[in-house]
Amino acid sequence: MIAAGVPAALATDPDYVPVRGHLDGWDRFDHDFFQIRRREAELMDPQHRWMLEVAWNALEDAGAPVRDDTRMTSVYASMTGSEYMRAMVRRGSVDPGLLDDLIHGSEPDFMASRVAYKLGLNGPAFAVQTACSSSLVGVHLAVQGLLSGDCDQALVVGAGFGYPQAGHLHQPGGVLSATGACRPFDRRADGVIAGSGAGAVVLRRLSDITEDDPVPYGVILGTAINNDGNAKAGYYAPSAAGQERVIAAALSAAEVDGGSIGYLEAHGTGTRIGDPIEWTAAGAALRRAGARQGSVAVGALKASIGHLDAAAGVAALIRALLVVRSGVIPPVAGFTARNPLLETEDCPLYLPTEAVPWTGERPRRAGVSAFGIGGTNAHVVIEQAPPREPAATAATAAPAAPAPAPVPGAWAPRERLVLLSAADPQALGRVADGLVAHLRTHDPDLGEVCDTLAGGRLAMGERLAVTGRTSAEVAGRLADRSGVSRGTAPVTGPAPVVFLFPGGGTQRPAMAEPFTALSGFRQALDRCLAAFASPLAERIRQALFDPAFPAAELNRPELAQPALFAVGHAAATALLDLGVRPAAVCGHSSGEITAAAVAGVFSLEDAAAFIAARGAAMQDCPKGAMLAIGADVKRALALAEEWGLGLDVAAVNGPDSCVLGGPVKEVEEYLRRIGDTFFVRRLRYTHAGHSRLIEPALPALTHAMARIELRPSTLPIALNVSGRVVAAGTSLPRDMFVTQVRQSVLFGAALDSLAEHLPGALAVEIGPGRPLSPLAEAGGFPVVALDQGRDAPGSTALGGVGALWTLGQPITPDGLTGGGRRTRLPGYPFSGPRSVAPEALAPPATDPSRSPAPVLAPLPEQRSEEPEPESQAPVDPAEGVTRLWAELLGRDNVPADADFFAQGGDSLLITRLIRRVNSEFDIRVPVREMLAKRTLNGHIAVVRRIQDEADEQGLRR
Repeated sequence: MIAAGVPAALATDPDYVPVRGHLDGWDRFDHDFFQIRRREAELMDPQHRWMLEVAWNALEDAGAPVRDDTRMTSVYASMTGSEYMRAMVRRGSVDPGLLDDLIHGSEPDFMASRVAYKLGLNGPAFAVQTACSSSLVGVHLAVQGLLSGDCDQALVVGAGFGYPQAGHLHQPGGVLSATGACRPFDRRADGVIAGSGAGAVVLRRLSDITEDDPVPYGVILGTAINNDGNAKAGYYAPSAAGQERVIAAALSAAEVDGGSIGYLEAHGTGTRIGDPIEWTAAGAALRRAGARQGSVAVGALKASIGHLDAAAGVAALIRALLVVRSGVIPPVAGFTARNPLLETEDCPLYLPTEAVPWTGERPRRAGVSAFGIGGTNAHVVIEQAPPREPAATAATAAPAAPAPAPVPGAWAPRERLVLLSAADPQALGRVADGLVAHLRTHDPDLGEVCDTLAGGRLAMGERLAVTGRTSAEVAGRLADRSGVSRGTAPVTGPAPVVFLFPGGGTQRPAMAEPFTALSGFRQALDRCLAAFASPLAERIRQALFDPAFPAAELNRPELAQPALFAVGHAAATALLDLGVRPAAVCGHSSGEITAAAVAGVFSLEDAAAFIAARGAAMQDCPKGAMLAIGADVKRALALAEEWGLGLDVAAVNGPDSCVLGGPVKEVEEYLRRIGDTFFVRRLRYTHAGHSRLIEPALPALTHAMARIELRPSTLPIALNVSGRVVAAGTSLPRDMFVTQVRQSVLFGAALDSLAEHLPGALAVEIGPGRPLSPLAEAGGFPVVALDQGRDAPGSTALGGVGALWTLGQPITPDGLTGGGRRTRLPGYPFSGPRSVAPEALAPPATDPSRSPAPVLAPLPEQRSEEPEPESQAPVDPAEGVTRLWAELLGRDNVPADADFFAQGGDSLLITRLIRRVNSEFDIRVPVREMLAKRTLNGHIAVVRRIQDEADEQGLRR
């Protein structure tokens, strides 16, 4: 206890009870997450810190992205008085220059506005302070704000824990338990124990909840608040009449009868007097409203976790919502036997002793009570959420537009994209691990999971993306970190993007299938195919989707080039629709036509016409072959000349990468002779593009180009023929696209030019497989290939899109994640270092040269920490008790026959008096006697008698 900050004199006091509901990690705070300086975080009351974290997770749990300006969200915040600040001020160690930070980080006035500021909430922000009922009063005010149109969404947040997190000093007759156990409505009840915690709820109008929102925990039917006024024994005393009125008012507002209520989450402090008053008030209100005998189960959360003070109301509401949602009524923790003061005759209340299923009226309804010191009462009536039909997602319905010639076999769930993010790499790991545990435990609908993560969570800097078809598959990949993309979104904004389009030799049957996972791809492909003549368009479609399509036919230029164009153009269009905007484009060989079309040089119709003419013209040329060679072009060509082979340089892709082409026999001879000297691969193509064999195609291409109108480019283009980047707005010469078919493709030089033109650019390969990706990587580009081709059979372009998202590209994931309604997933795993101000830990200042900060006067009941002298003159009861009366009542010359309560005393003040008497006279005064003999003379007589008896028995020092 001393290590926790409890003064030694208090920790060793026999009346000190070292028990409380403890909040682990109470001093931890993820200050970097909220962009709060470490020193500022140290000075903040931990209640302020925890409210930020629980508010963040409450909004995420509600499927409402934080910093979402589409809703006006109000904040209603409550907290317990800051003992953290008092500790610092009492110690006299606070630099006056820090007082503003200390006050702003610990006073209730600033908590709601801090939550609104840090979470980007633009509705009204209120501090609600009514002691123990604060946060439930906040719920009432939030409901009123929603009904009046002050906000579209309300966040009610409360925190309650003191500093240090320790026990309490029991005072006879006080509300704090002597035994350290809170037993509401129990015959052994002797008071409450403190708890520590924070909680939040998010409220919306039920009419605003859509089918895509998470199913609500429940519905608030009615709320009411009031105050006892002065019709009670004292300021601190509860009033049965006031509590009964507030419950009746809430039932009236809810327009339900008491017979429909099956559960009451009581205020339930576990005091012998307070509990019977609450029991009587609640029983009377419910009975008058129609509740039958023994029909309402009573819950008491404080028995489980202690009294959360300002957060007690919202905690009770959360528990009641879970009860009506689950239909399981919990027992009162630690209950032994009923308090004999609880009425039983015709009482609708009963105390459950074990967890039992709900057997009462439907829909399930419950009440929640919270009563504050001073008499501010609040009551809320709730109901289970209305039933909702299961979401019709792609996981439960067959695809609307199946691809032609689908793979035989049963239909399988579609692949989905799972997007995770966090503020730092360690937190991202915890986010992933938390999702793995959730998926394996609950096996939720994967579409709902994906849609929640993409649409209901703020995208942060550290990112991870993974694809899968089932929750189990995703959980496995996340657990192993296999098949995932991980990256960091640049703080300065997304990197510029270069679209790369491959050319002939990369085609394969069914090469469009991976791209169908992109929303908009099929529609874009249909528009593309509509631009081709019917017979060719139909043949292209078959080649793009049928895995059994004859590869030999697809390898012919007349089909390969239009098919590659259709896939590349449609995929690029889909990527543009997702939010990716290229800063430049570059195509390899026939891919340059696709690049030019994306850059606006060709209209879609003209590009389709020209690529069809190009393929047909090349098809009419003599057949040939091409070799991709992993060597310097000069050396590769020198070997061909040395062996007397008439091969041409089709492409120079980099310092150690080129393509040679020519007659089939000469290519085969080159392949035979080269052996394993270099890496060599024969391209899947029936003709030798960019070689002398293609020269017969030039007249037909010139004729085809004559009918086409070229436009200035809207994007920079890196050209094959020159290897240079031309700026946006450039009008390209007509003959370039004609002669390009014969000239060498200077792709390596084009990449170098792009790197110079766009330093730090990200290359995105759009087409089947990833033939250009190694070339771009060798040129210094980070690369994302939309299709992994034969490297990842069965994968879709979603993986590439996820990789782009992890690198900070502005992906709009609508349609990629599954389209399910939002669901509830684990919250953000906040961490962070311990943040306790040195001023709260430091001993009192003793340096007389130091100018101390103001020090609060000690409370009357506190003992001095100075050591008592070994011997002191006995205090006369008349002098001592009279002085204590004067100090506590603030009155001098009180008449001897004056009544303590008539002079302004109350139940709390008399417990302080008893504590002071016990301390100063070293005796134990019974509370009952002090209450019975309420005059000054009466108290003096009680003290004198007990003092004399103690002296006789030698019990005093």
